[in-house]
Amino acid sequence: MRTGLIGKTFSSLSIANYRRYAFSQLLSMVGSWMQATAQSWLVLLLTHSATDLGVTVALQTLPTLLLGPYAGLVADRVEKRKLLFWLQILMGIQAAVLAVSTFTGSTTYREILFMSLVLGINNCFENPARQAFVLEMVGREQVRNAISLNSTFINVARAVGPAIAGLIIASAGESWCFAVNAVSFIPVAVSLRRMDVGALQPVGEVKKAKGQLAEGFSYVRRVPDLFIPLLMMGIVGTFTYEFQVTLPVLAKETFRHGSETFGVMTAVMGMGAVVGGLLVAAKGRSGAKALQVSVAFFGVATTVSALAGGLNLEFASLFFVGFGSVAFLSMGNSTLQLAASPEMRGRVMAFWAIAFMGTTPIGGPLIGWLAGHFGARVAVMTGSVACYLALGVSLVSQRHYANRIPGMSYISDANITTDDQLTAGIGE
Repeated sequence: MRTGLIGKTFSSLSIANYRRYAFSQLLSMVGSWMQATAQSWLVLLLTHSATDLGVTVALQTLPTLLLGPYAGLVADRVEKRKLLFWLQILMGIQAAVLAVSTFTGSTTYREILFMSLVLGINNCFENPARQAFVLEMVGREQVRNAISLNSTFINVARAVGPAIAGLIIASAGESWCFAVNAVSFIPVAVSLRRMDVGALQPVGEVKKAKGQLAEGFSYVRRVPDLFIPLLMMGIVGTFTYEFQVTLPVLAKETFRHGSETFGVMTAVMGMGAVVGGLLVAAKGRSGAKALQVSVAFFGVATTVSALAGGLNLEFASLFFVGFGSVAFLSMGNSTLQLAASPEMRGRVMAFWAIAFMGTTPIGGPLIGWLAGHFGARVAVMTGSVACYLALGVSLVSQRHYANRIPGMSYISDANITTDDQLTAGIGE
């Protein structure tokens, strides 16, 4: 029984291409979380401003907001493996430039803003290609499991990377965090280069034609299985997933501690996300009820985090914040992957990236401003309210679509393809 559960939890790792790619991504994400932690702390040291920190995070995601639909179209048009390979190289160069700058002591806030924008452009094109490429590596039967495991690995990195970064920052400075991240992109590039192309299940590349961007917008708008989860994530992504802004301020201003505490906060949250990701990988749940339960849980945990009076309760609440965040993220991601038709998947996942990260240029500065003027607790509480709002929107929208199309409820079966749903009458 136990062996069967473990086998089910890690079933997608039996696919060699995905196994090598996933573990190399894990190493790279450790480096990325080290860089994110070091950069956030460095900005606070240079500017002493939560608002400036919010602007930095926002610039890193602004390209996703502005260029996300086009990046998704590029992912549909080109070979994803080659695109991902070159983007790893470029992200490694960005991290190396930051490392050299901080080693020489010449780093300024403006330079960090510029390098954040450069990284954001890379992430804008990398995210939809990477998400759509998962299905090409593992196929439809394993995509739920692979997405959940990928979220788990990201959050293993979130647990390990910031903790390591906190120690390195305290003992040797931020420079080494950037240097480690630069090196960490090499294993991913190697895994992509040496991948068994014959074992992939590629989707035919979309030929260039007029109106393909507008087609993506129209497609998402008319399919509730896609539109409602995207709307929920847009609300939560704007106000709740701003932990790069709120956690440093909680550590430094609210609890009067240093980078080590910031690292522990992020690590504990990552540990909770690992547990949540493994549970989702084993259960394989998706759909309306699963999304509603997960966002409600996420909201309650975030409320406790905002009200926690001491560090021990804060650490405990952050564990459950991480659990809820990855459960909601994984369920929404797999729902979209399974519902989207193959030729539209890159564009659909680009909209997911916009909802998750592209909203940060709006939410990041706003949450930073709230943290700077009213304290980190108010900023975190704003995120919890956003979760409850997303839950309400989901329930109202579900009723709307049920009334519009008698006998049907949105995401009634995440295994139904979008083509099947359009045939059933959802499409216009």
